[in-house]
Amino acid sequence: MKPHYKLETFEGPLDLLLHLIDKAEIDIYNIPISEITEQYMEVLAAMQELELEVTSEFLVMAATLLAIKSQLLLPKPPPVELDDMFYEDENFDPRAELVQKLLEYRKYKAAAEELRDKELARSLIFTREPEDLTPYVREVEVNPVEGLDVSDLVIAFQRALRKAMSRNTVAKIRRDEISVKERMGEVLTLLSERGGRLLFSKLFDYEMSREEIVVTFMALLELMKTKHIACYQQRLFDDIVIQRKEGGVQGELPSDPIGD
Repeated sequence: MKPHYKLETFEGPLDLLLHLIDKAEIDIYNIPISEITEQYMEVLAAMQELELEVTSEFLVMAATLLAIKSQLLLPKPPPVELDDMFYEDENFDPRAELVQKLLEYRKYKAAAEELRDKELARSLIFTREPEDLTPYVREVEVNPVEGLDVSDLVIAFQRALRKAMSRNTVAKIRRDEISVKERMGEVLTLLSERGGRLLFSKLFDYEMSREEIVVTFMALLELMKTKHIACYQQRLFDDIVIQRKEGGVQGELPSDPIGD
């Protein structure tokens, strides 16, 4: 009984040939060329009867199958003489190149079908446009002491304590505990102990009251007036240097300009 073929759309001659092999459940490594060639030619004839376009590549494959069939029907060529030795290729198979092409085509066809399945599965997934989720982002609280260490906090705490002490200080009117003349003597004594030179900032500390600061400043002015000391700066905004003058007025200090 002559078989009937339901024609399908084939992507090329290898696709048609692989379809015939799979349909007949033939071992691809041992293709019966005579049977496959007849089936292939019948498909081409059916395509021509239905006035379907048979491209040149299908005809090339038909010629290739006929050539392989002819090689298998013909007797083997005589042995070849090489260097006084006869060589006969017993393993030569004209189907080998065609089998290799079919194996490569089957591999790429399987990969294409897998990608097609993934494309179909992805087409069933519907997505939506991305939305602005900024309003839902949790705000990170800024650390108010970021970048500070313990020493910075201690210094700030000490400054706060000094400000608090200055605000809570109660002003009292009292008699000066030291006179300008006595302070002048103390300054000269310090100069003698320090080798005749003293920094202005060394005369004051945090424990001194406002009255003591004023008295010290007036004592310096009086010593400068009487040429006991000289004051100068090495550079602009440097600490003032107090130096005792060797050629100053000797003897007893002048009387207190303010009074005891």
